[in-house]
Amino acid sequence: MRIPGEDKINFLVINQVADSLHSLIAHGQHRPTSLRRDKWKTLIGFQASLQPHCNIEGFNAICPYDNHSKARIGIVANNQNDCNTCDSRIGFGTGGKPSNSDTCGNVAKIDNGYQYIRAMGYIFIL
Repeated sequence: MRIPGEDKINFLVINQVADSLHSLIAHGQHRPTSLRRDKWKTLIGFQASLQPHCNIEGFNAICPYDNHSKARIGIVANNQNDCNTCDSRIGFGTGGKPSNSDTCGNVAKIDNGYQYIRAMGYIFIL
């Protein structure tokens, strides 16, 4: 990801065997990764913020309630100790509460403060 106004581009490596990226995300089924929240936060840098609980990560990371945070590739988190009403996220193809306007980057309410960080996303597939 590249944050506007910064020269650096931050990358993560996700080792996932699949026929294609489409086959991983098109059906909407969650496919977990095990990078952990601190690794996802490196995509944003020191400004990154995520709520402390839930931490559903991977492909199609979605909280159960339709209007809450989701990410095609990324992590969603919650301030309550459950996954019902997630309203923070880092990732690609994101949406949901508290704002649908940021589709790539970081949206969060707690941890490192309120953040609405839009980013340019790059996905490379080998």
